[in-house]
Amino acid sequence: MIRRSMIVSALVGAAAVTLFRVSAAGPDDNWPQFRGPRAGVAADDPALPDTWSATAHVRWKSDVPGLGWSSPVVWGDHVFLTTVVNSGALEPPKPGLYFGGERPASTAPHRWVAYDIDFKTGAIRWQKEIRNSAPAGPRHLKNSYASETPVTDGERVYFYFGAVGVFVFDMSGKPVWSKPIGPFKTRNGWGTAASPILHDDRLYIVNDNDEQSFVAAYDKRTGREIWRVNRAEGTNWATPFVWEHEGRTEIVTAGTGKVRSYDLAGTLLWEFSGMSSISIPTPFSRHGLLYVSSGYVGDPMRPAYAIRPGASGDISLKPGETSNAFIAWSSPTLAPYNPTPLVYGDYYYTLYDRGFFTCHDAKTGKEVYGRQRIAADAGGFTASPWAYNGKVFAMSEDGDTYVIQAGPEYKLLAKNSIGEMTLATPAVAHGSLVIRTASKLYRIGRE
Repeated sequence: MIRRSMIVSALVGAAAVTLFRVSAAGPDDNWPQFRGPRAGVAADDPALPDTWSATAHVRWKSDVPGLGWSSPVVWGDHVFLTTVVNSGALEPPKPGLYFGGERPASTAPHRWVAYDIDFKTGAIRWQKEIRNSAPAGPRHLKNSYASETPVTDGERVYFYFGAVGVFVFDMSGKPVWSKPIGPFKTRNGWGTAASPILHDDRLYIVNDNDEQSFVAAYDKRTGREIWRVNRAEGTNWATPFVWEHEGRTEIVTAGTGKVRSYDLAGTLLWEFSGMSSISIPTPFSRHGLLYVSSGYVGDPMRPAYAIRPGASGDISLKPGETSNAFIAWSSPTLAPYNPTPLVYGDYYYTLYDRGFFTCHDAKTGKEVYGRQRIAADAGGFTASPWAYNGKVFAMSEDGDTYVIQAGPEYKLLAKNSIGEMTLATPAVAHGSLVIRTASKLYRIGRE
């Protein structure tokens, strides 16, 4: 079980300020889903850290058993995350991009576990064992059986495991409803990773697999399936996105075959082709545009697109086109493989898996600066970048976070090392950064 391994002492006055910040926090101060409520951008806050290490500026760190790459989410004084504990021998994850990562399903019993951690102390508030059995399918060595990030609305928390199902609890840990989903065969047996999303009274899930892919809407209070639409897609790992604009609300899904948008009844609104053969980055919106990217490193076509609202039908680009009535701009090779790009201010930042960083104008796609090597010793990158206080943060698989000056000139400001493999995108809430490594959960803030 999770145990608090260290709590860094703080002055009484600082603790009182922290308690006030959490208790007074409103919904906009929370980080309730993958990449938070503003697509990786946190509100500026002088309490947020820009330097740290495995010991410096650490409010607490807690041991996390098993293996899971779901991101932490935060609501009030709750931190939610998932893991799967293998009772047998566990081969440690291997960083980098490589072939041969496929691993057969283990025959040893595994425990699927959901946690609620106290934001102020790092102590476990409650834990729930979801399942105890051998896995039903294989996975990639770099993936886990707990890679989907939970989502919460402050009343309930929704834990989703792509090969097991949805499990919902209230904030005190009381079960509300559950629904089995899967398992399904996935491409090369790599497993699942797309996270659920909430909007109004519905929970939306996309499960792209090699048997029958689908997008489905569930009543968030009861679990009743409201609609399900089959998708002509193979396995992908992209989390869907709820795009709210003046015209309507859409459920946007990225796929290998097509990017598709559905209305709230599940009716297809528009689509376009021209993605790479694997889709992982999550669509998101800023400046009235929708950004979609797909950059499998083995493909020559690794495109990024900016979409205007109001589209219908097939809006695919014709040969030789880079824009049309609804595609504001595109680039055939701008997309990363794993990290989701970031729009901060007027700039569109791309963090590449192999440690390069670029900046473009978010509204036009015009290059501001080309590929910059973040650092000669930088490892691979899987976690998505985030931003606050005029800085962009890029965390490598080695647990090194590079702090980059936001704006039209590239400048590396700092390197913060935790010293352990990290694939999960952090949460930013209540003046703190919450980072998950292979074995621990850290809360980091200024002291």
